[in-house]
Parts: sequence; C-alpha cells; structure tokens
Amino acid sequence: MSYLGSCHCGTVTFTVNAEIPSQAISCNCSICRRTGSLLTFVPADQFELNSGNDQLKTYEFNKHKIQHQFCQRCGIQSFSSGLLPDGTRSYAVNLRCVPEADLDALELQHFDGASA
Repeated sequence: MSYLGSCHCGTVTFTVNAEIPSQAISCNCSICRRTGSLLTFVPADQFELNSGNDQLKTYEFNKHKIQHQFCQRCGIQSFSSGLLPDGTRSYAVNLRCVPEADLDALELQHFDGASA
C-alpha cells in the first residue's frame, strides 16, 4: 500500500510506499512549532519524490543535520530529510500534507525538540 502527499499548490508531490500511520510526532522545536507539522518518519527507500524537485528550497538551522524542504511557489514544507545516527537517509513526512490522512484520528507522540 502507498499514500500520496503534496505541497499546497501541487508542484511538489511525493509517494510513500507504506501504510498511512496511526501515530504522528508533534515536535515543539522552533520550526515544527511554527509550521504545525505532524510528522512520520520513513526510510529513504519508501519515499519517492514524484514532481517539483526543481522548485524545492532547502533550509537548515541549529546543527544543520536536517534538510527542511520548502516549495518555492507556495512555501509549504511537506517533508524533510536527514541522516540517522547509522548514516542511512530518512524522510520526515508532514502528515498535514497527506490528504488521505485522518489527522483527528492520529495518536500524537510529543517530542521535546526544543530541548534537543
């Protein structure tokens, strides 16, 4: 099974080759708090960018370990990427950018990114 996601204007689209999760991470770091992201993490081999690569801008802050990807046209961050401690690439998908996700049904796990 897989699910689709996109930025607001539809320029950036992606597919995740996995089931839509029932849980999401709500982080209180300075960027997630401002964007309201609800995140799920997927291995790189389950993430496929379908369109909009040429419209993505990258923003890094703090330790510069996560590449926050924003659509240049609408400004929405539908995903980020970074390396796990073992060196493998992982994607943080913003479930608010997945139309099929039932946000009200998600079990939220709170992460204290502000202290990390």
